[in-house]
Amino acid sequence: MAILNFFVMGSRCAYYGQRAKGALFFVAQVVFILFMAFFGANNLLLFRTLGATEQHTVWDEALQINRVIRGDNSMIVLIFGVLTIVACIAFIVLYVMNIRMGNKAARMVAAGESPPSFKEDLYTLWHDKYHVVLLTLPTIGLVLFTVIPLIFMILMAFTNFDRMNQPPGRLFTWVGLDNFREITYANPRLSNTFFSILRWTLTWAVIATFSNYIGGMALALFINKKGIRFKAMWRSFFVVTIAVPQFVSLLVLRQLLNDNGTVNVILMNYLGWIDEPIRFWGTHARTTVLLANLWVGIPFTLLITTGILMNIPEELYESAKLDGAGPIMTFRKITLPYMLFITTPYLISQFVGNLNNFNVIWLTTAGQPLTLELYQAGRTDLLITWLYSLAVNEQDFRLAATIGILVFIVVATFSLISFNLLASRKREEEFS
Repeated sequence: MAILNFFVMGSRCAYYGQRAKGALFFVAQVVFILFMAFFGANNLLLFRTLGATEQHTVWDEALQINRVIRGDNSMIVLIFGVLTIVACIAFIVLYVMNIRMGNKAARMVAAGESPPSFKEDLYTLWHDKYHVVLLTLPTIGLVLFTVIPLIFMILMAFTNFDRMNQPPGRLFTWVGLDNFREITYANPRLSNTFFSILRWTLTWAVIATFSNYIGGMALALFINKKGIRFKAMWRSFFVVTIAVPQFVSLLVLRQLLNDNGTVNVILMNYLGWIDEPIRFWGTHARTTVLLANLWVGIPFTLLITTGILMNIPEELYESAKLDGAGPIMTFRKITLPYMLFITTPYLISQFVGNLNNFNVIWLTTAGQPLTLELYQAGRTDLLITWLYSLAVNEQDFRLAATIGILVFIVVATFSLISFNLLASRKREEEFS
């Protein structure tokens, strides 16, 4: 019976009295075999090449017209191939469960016990393993709508799927690591663009993160200083920017700072301070987007640091004053260490967020000003906006997917290393 169970799923469970469970395993095996016979096997065969026959036309002598002969669609082949592989993995998991449950039933019978019935299994699942019931549907949804699309997008980086290889008219195929070699060193223009944008992305993330952090902390310290009146009113002024949707603020700012925008009109026509428009989104675009990011970022830091400042024990400051510490020493020895200890995870999250800060760049400059030195990119493009431009405007999905993987590697590596080195993680009991 044990040998039969390797070939007929559920047979061992059914033999030891668990007929309903055995029937479910058997039905699952039959469904999988039918799926592979009529659908899956062909998908896996085509998956090796992503299609064999291109769409083409032939002359119909009878009708005296060109008829379009439908060929394989590499996109559909890739999607169905991924689904088939996921289905095979799910079946392997189910097959292992079948072996284990059959062995468990055999051990129980050998020990003189009666294997649980299907009704008893349902009762145990509902009462003792209720978390499994609750998490099953979300897990299936996660696999279908997150994991599978993610695998699909990753696999695109290993193909030549671009504007010149668009299904159904043209097939695309596997190219291995060619895209990674091309973007890192093999293609001089592409590699120059990638590393240039990578340097600007890292510079942007560092400056944007710490300027918001320092600005928000300084503002919170000023508002919370003793003697400052109407503290709630001052906080409300800055928090209003959070209430307004970010994209609205950024689009308004973009219009205000255009060459013919309100700011340039006032400076030229009303104040006479300049003779020609300041190119905020041209020559000074990088500086301008950093300042725009302050407008939408500082209020969040203000709220966070204000809450932390209110929770620093007053006794620490009183003790410091008794020891003769001045405002600067108090800030260096009490406020700043306490603030950094609490907010370092926030800083890391903000840094990672700024590496992929699509909104601020795209809604203000859209990556411009453009330059011939870079491939399909502008001076203010981050890797994430360059990726978007390649995918949406140029239909160069292979490069977009490749950049996405490289960005993930950079972000994941930094996040894992930095979070594991956190002082607040290693010394959780301090400042409590």
